[in-house]
Amino acid sequence: MRITAAVSRAAGAGFTLETVELDPPRADEILVRIAAGGLCHTDLAIRSAITPEHGPVVLGHEGAGVVEEVGGAVSGVRPGDRVILSYRSCRRCGRCLAGRPAYCEQSMRLNNSGRRADGSATMRQAGAPVAGSFFGQSSFATHALASTDNVVVVADEGADLATVAPLGCGFQTGAGAVLNVLRPDPDARFAVYGAGGVGLSALLAAKAAGAASTVVVEPVAVRRELADRLGATAVIDPTDGDVVAAVREATGGGPSHALDTTGVPAVVADAVRALAPTGTLVVVGLGAAELTLDLQDLMLNGKAVRGCIEGDAVPQRFIPELLDLHAAGRFPVQELITTYSFTDINRAVADQRAGRAVKPVLVW
Repeated sequence: MRITAAVSRAAGAGFTLETVELDPPRADEILVRIAAGGLCHTDLAIRSAITPEHGPVVLGHEGAGVVEEVGGAVSGVRPGDRVILSYRSCRRCGRCLAGRPAYCEQSMRLNNSGRRADGSATMRQAGAPVAGSFFGQSSFATHALASTDNVVVVADEGADLATVAPLGCGFQTGAGAVLNVLRPDPDARFAVYGAGGVGLSALLAAKAAGAASTVVVEPVAVRRELADRLGATAVIDPTDGDVVAAVREATGGGPSHALDTTGVPAVVADAVRALAPTGTLVVVGLGAAELTLDLQDLMLNGKAVRGCIEGDAVPQRFIPELLDLHAAGRFPVQELITTYSFTDINRAVADQRAGRAVKPVLVW
């Protein structure tokens, strides 16, 4: 079928809306008409690595829409279902069977190869393959092919798809790092470094969990103001003096639980230094490959640093939990979202980079 997609052709080049041919769903596939899709830093990071040799690429991995057709082997999903699309996992490897699908042994092949697991392309243009299947969806398009392992049915008919689309990755990552990994108790002193969509969804999750204090460290003034409106106990500008001392003062001796979303080695090192004894820092931001830490501080104070992908979440279980929190008013992610027409995708990218939009969501 002929669809419209936001195509990337080279690093630094803008997205262009073009017509491509999308395969009909195979027996194990689901055809989704995309209503909305979140714009994530991961999309832009992948785009920055595209060369002309890669050919055209369709990205997008926070899609939400309505199922139009399902293959004969699909169960649990029907035409007409409203769905959120998340990451793919094989469901057969040891990590998947242990309940850790975010660390699936086949993750790179299923999410980042640009093709189906069998190596075939899902999209074409003038007979030539177009790289797609990004996170098993490539949802920067009017339609996407997905699978049962990365489709979550939205039971609440009143849920706004543009609001809940980022639950597929960004909001799931931030909230999951808090609720699934850090698991703060009512005495917890929580700090998050970076107030983008991931960081602010983590703030909302920490508040929903009842953390005693919540500190946000963010250099962009408009994002600090939003964190303050969302109820952060303290908001710190890291460019204004000693950030470690400021975080320790705001948390009464250092955070017991902390999250870094920046991936900046110097920020991560400061976050570890600021931790209270026996505190834990979770890192979710991709950055430089090397990091210098004070091992004596780490060991003598019982501090822990842990990586985390997709909030350690099983989407079919965790996303419904977040939907319930949102419906109850305890996870107001709508405050983070700015919507754009898909035709304005390049403006959305510019606004996100400039800090004018925390979480752009594109709608058809």
